Formats: sequence, C-alpha cells, structure tokens
Amino acid sequence: MNEGREKARQEILKKLDSTKKESERNRLGQFATPFKLALEIIHHAVTMLPSDAEIRFLEPGFGTGTFYSALMNSPFVKRVRLAHGFEIDPIYGEAASWLWRGLGLRLTIADFTKVAPPKTEDVKFNLVVCNPPYVRHHHLPQAQKKELQSRVAQYIGVKINGLSGLYTYFLLLSKMWMSEGGVGAWLIPSEFMDVNYGQAVKQFLLEKVTLQEIHRFDPEEVQFDDALVSSAIVFFTNSPPSKDHKIRFSCGGSLLRPRLSERVDVEYLRHLPKWSALPKKRGKYPPRGHGKTLADIFTIKRGLATGRNRFFIITPEQADEYQIPPQFLTPILPSPRYLETNEVMADNNGMPKIQKQLFLLSCDWPEEEIRLKYPSLWQYLKRGIDEAVHERYLCRHRSPWYAQEIRPPAPLLCTYMGRRTENNASPFRFILNWSKATAPNVYLMLYPKQPLSSLLSSKPSLLKQVWKALSAISVEMLIGEGRVYGGGLYKMEPRELGNIPANTVLELLSPEIEFTIVKQLSLFGG
Repeated sequence: MNEGREKARQEILKKLDSTKKESERNRLGQFATPFKLALEIIHHAVTMLPSDAEIRFLEPGFGTGTFYSALMNSPFVKRVRLAHGFEIDPIYGEAASWLWRGLGLRLTIADFTKVAPPKTEDVKFNLVVCNPPYVRHHHLPQAQKKELQSRVAQYIGVKINGLSGLYTYFLLLSKMWMSEGGVGAWLIPSEFMDVNYGQAVKQFLLEKVTLQEIHRFDPEEVQFDDALVSSAIVFFTNSPPSKDHKIRFSCGGSLLRPRLSERVDVEYLRHLPKWSALPKKRGKYPPRGHGKTLADIFTIKRGLATGRNRFFIITPEQADEYQIPPQFLTPILPSPRYLETNEVMADNNGMPKIQKQLFLLSCDWPEEEIRLKYPSLWQYLKRGIDEAVHERYLCRHRSPWYAQEIRPPAPLLCTYMGRRTENNASPFRFILNWSKATAPNVYLMLYPKQPLSSLLSSKPSLLKQVWKALSAISVEMLIGEGRVYGGGLYKMEPRELGNIPANTVLELLSPEIEFTIVKQLSLFGG
C-alpha cells in the first residue's frame, strides 16, 4: 500500500492548485478527481478484466496521479506490471515524477493527443483510466481543433463536431493505446449524452468499442468543488460490439451503489436521442398519443438576445432621464427571478402590470438623423460607444448596431433555465402573457400555429386553458427532454421543448377542442 504517498499527493495537489487562478485552471480543464471516487472507478474497472490478468495501466491525463494512486492503494497492486502516464503541464508532471519515483511508473510530460500510439499489441495497455482535461471548444485554437479532428478521423474513423471539448478527443484517441479486450474507464461531463456534438462520442461507444456501463451522478451532487459540470463514468472494452449486447445504465448514489439501474439493448440505444433519459422509472414517459409534439402546435423561439442587456434594457426612469422617444421603446419582461407572477396582466395600453417594469431600446434610424432630431437619445447611444457596446459580437453584426431583432410578444412563455425547489417543483415555469411585452433570451417564446391560433382568435379565453395544460406537463417529462448541468441547473432549448408530446397538452383540453386541433393538424400536415 502507498497511503503515505497518497497523503503527500493530496498536499502537493493542494499547494499546486493554490498557485494558479481558478479561471486559469478552468480554462485548462484542470479538475482533480476525488480520491474516494478514483478508488471506486479503479475497483470497478479492474473487475472487468480477467481475474488472472496482469495490469498494464495508462493514465492519459495524469495530473498528480489520482488514479495511479488508487491503483497502488488497491488490492490489485501486485498485478501491476506496467504503468505509464501523460501530463501536459510540467508543473504537475515534475511534481508527480518526484512523488512516484522508485515505483516503476513511466511519466511523460507531453500532450497525449499529439503522441503517436504504439503499433504492436504487446506494448499496448489493458487498463486505461482517465479524467481528461475539460477544456471547452472555444478555448481550443482553430488550428488545434483541425489537427485533432484529423487525427481522430485518421485513427478512429469518426468525424468530430467542432463544438466538441478536448475530453472527447482524449477519449476517442485512447482506443489506439488499448490492447484487444482492454478496459477503458472515463470520468467525463455527462452532457455528451444529450448535446449534438455528443453524437460522435455515442457513435464511438456503439460502433468502435463495446460499451459496458455508464453511471451518471445526481446533477445536484457535483463531483468537483470547482467545476459546475454534471459527471458520468463511462466503461467500455476494446472489442467489437455484438448486436444482442446489453448496456448497464445507472444514476444517483455512488458508482458501486447507484440509486437506479437498468440494462438496455444496444439497438434500442442507437435510436434514443437523449441517453440521460436512462435509467428511467416505470411510467416516466406517457405514450406519444396522436404522434404530435409541441412543435406541431407552437413555433418556439428563444427570447431576444440584445448583445448587452444592461445597456439596451432600461427602466422607465432611464427612459425619462434620456428623453428617449416612446416609438423606440418596447415593454420587455424582466428575468424570471424578478417576475413575481406566472400570469402577466396588462393595463389599457398593453403594459405589463408587474412590479419591475422595463423597456427594450431599439431604433433603426441612422446615427446622423438621431443626432439631429433626438440629441438626448444620441447622448445615450454615445455612452454605449464609449463603453464599446457597439463592438460586442451581436451588436457589430447588426446595422445599425442599436437595432434589435424583432421578437413580437408571445402569449405563452417558458423559462429557459432553472433549479428545482425544496418541494421538488419543476425548474421550468410557463408564463401566460396578456401584455404587449416581448421577452429576453432567458425565456422561450411559444407562438401558436394553425389551427390553434385560429381557435384562440375566435375564443381568447381558451388561452388560459392552454396555459394550464402546459403548466401540468410533468416535471419528469420536462427534465427528460431538457439538459442538466452540475449543481442541478436545468436548461431547455426550443427544439427540446418542441419534442415534448403534444398529447400532454391536447388531452388536458376539452375533448371537442382536442378533436378539432388534431383533425386540423392532419389537414395542415402537422
């Protein structure tokens, strides 16, 4: 056992982490694995190997060696014949080399993704365990992205989306270092199970190796104190997948004692768009009913992105101070945390009857005309120029930079993100909007399509019934279609909300209205 070295490792790690700013470690994706979790992962991974197999261990993102330490402090230590690690940061790498000296570890200070993989089976590894650097795509230079994409295509035959984080390249390239039948255990963000760029990872796990198990942690139980990310552990073997193979999905609790668990046919998994729906409780999702979704009865759009809310969304007092003409002001709802009601009433002018009233500033006049006719408004815009608002990404792609995209008021809205409350309520709120206020991009805006829009025109009171039906959609269904991040932050994109079966709304309407909508949807080709 190497308990003394593990204690020393934790002290070294703490000291090294303190020398770097949290923002720098975040940019470099340096989030160390808790030792207790590393022990569980190592134990579970080794049990997937033959009981008499010698261990040839590889850790591609070594850090100070959490997984290596777990292996050295496990009952399997005597089976270790070879151990190799890669670490790109020389500060951590040199400290780890000193710490683990004399144990036969070979530690290379280099970028794992750039090193040529071994060519012969006898020098490959049968146990590859890693918590790869969680570097988001926007921190990767374009040249590095292209090089990584080329290497994955060359070695693995998978096309990687440009929005993929660095960890996806680590994961896929590791296959070339694995011996036949070797085990891979990867602690990675669970977002790959739901997002578009995750398709390449899922293709790899289903077609290039045999996926054995995925354990997803409760998103409200963040595994890293310094990273807001929901984590999953992926286990696979380097062998061709079989058609009748079953994959174990578990979630909650710990890896060795999950709260939920089920086995899923690999063929079923191929056609499941969101893997985070697994494992599922019985009756979690209702049947698809008429085969229609919310996207069939609503056009769903993200709220308005101004480019700088602090500048373009103003109070009535600011509007008065700068004498901004009313024709350039549109009422806009505040952030959901400042919206005290789920039903926004309106006054005779269409202004929302809420405590925090706000306006959206938008004008399509040329600067010269504004300067001449509305000098006070020009002074406000000049302030934005002084603060470089006009140079922000969205603003510099608009002409003029202070003209907003048109987002008409939506009668129904859904909050874009949220957390579950203590009484386990939904993280999402549906808002009934009787006012002429548009909404910022922290909302999803639902515009009724035909034939629902015609029914609402002839019978406006029906809108409240539709709103109540939306609000009755189960928490499980909303969460199942959305996505979740570490700390229990849930998000819902327009397409994801649109995927929810429409029968969740239609069946809560009166039978004659449901029948009318379903019948006309068929006629409209919805």
